[in-house]
Amino acid sequence: MKPTYYIGETWKHAVLIALSIVVILPFYVMLSTSLKSPGQVERNEGGFFGTVSEMVDAKCVKRLEPDRDMIAAVRDQYVGQTDREIKTALMGDIQTSCTVHPAIFNYSSAFTEAPLLRYLLNGLIVTVSIFVIQVVIALPCAYALAKLRFKGREFVFGLVLFCLLIPVHAIALPLYIMLSKLGLTNTYAALIVPWTISVFGIFLMRQFFMTVPDDLIDAGRMDGMSEFSIVWKVMLPAAIPALMAFAIFSVVAHWNDYFWPKIVVTGNRDLFTPPLGLREFRGGSDGSLFGPMMATATIIVIPLIVGFLLAQRRFIEGITLSGMK
Repeated sequence: MKPTYYIGETWKHAVLIALSIVVILPFYVMLSTSLKSPGQVERNEGGFFGTVSEMVDAKCVKRLEPDRDMIAAVRDQYVGQTDREIKTALMGDIQTSCTVHPAIFNYSSAFTEAPLLRYLLNGLIVTVSIFVIQVVIALPCAYALAKLRFKGREFVFGLVLFCLLIPVHAIALPLYIMLSKLGLTNTYAALIVPWTISVFGIFLMRQFFMTVPDDLIDAGRMDGMSEFSIVWKVMLPAAIPALMAFAIFSVVAHWNDYFWPKIVVTGNRDLFTPPLGLREFRGGSDGSLFGPMMATATIIVIPLIVGFLLAQRRFIEGITLSGMK
């Protein structure tokens, strides 16, 4: 008979594996759909990679469909055949030239049907700008709340905790009205400015700074350093693990944000962020292009996964140390 300890550990691992499957399943469907032809996606068949080796690109066929001038130009090559027969022969050649592997079709469409590189650049500009400004604001605020003694410090920290409870959607309308009156809609400023102050960043960095020994700060003061110098030359290098953890939260939140860009970017396609780019494949007379849509989603997710894998150790370290005190 197994000890109770091992039985409990077995159940814990079983629950974690089950939850992991739930988390991974959407990524499985996304990647699988990006490798299939439209017909397989609609019929939900073909397994993970799909069963059709090649497919005909309907848009390519429609774009190259022969008109009367093209038929007249090649009539000498089809002596004794009617225009309909010539068109049928030409269509056969066109379909052959427009035959492509489903995965190649989906991923090439992700870049050709929409300016995806521009959307990725916009996402990079927005997320990096927001994170840098958040750090510039959060570090001094967190340092003051963690290491400085002033009247009302606990009250201010209580306000920070209270702001954590306010959902983004509750302040979206006032923010939009303010930006609209300032004429900042359809600009990078509208995408960046509202999120430059992160109360979560202040809270996370404050919790980390609480673990930093006061002797380190006192040594800096004895060397004649100002409080701002201590923040940037002493606390910042020590806070790299917490900053990496905060970077993951901040970048993922704003890279994947669809709600706010959809509100403030209404008429300028050049400002679309990656999630807004997914709308390029939605609906239309030919229905939604789920293959290219999922290929686009895969391309959007890859930078986040790579970034997390590279910063995984620092991320876990930052989260762990921020909760030690």
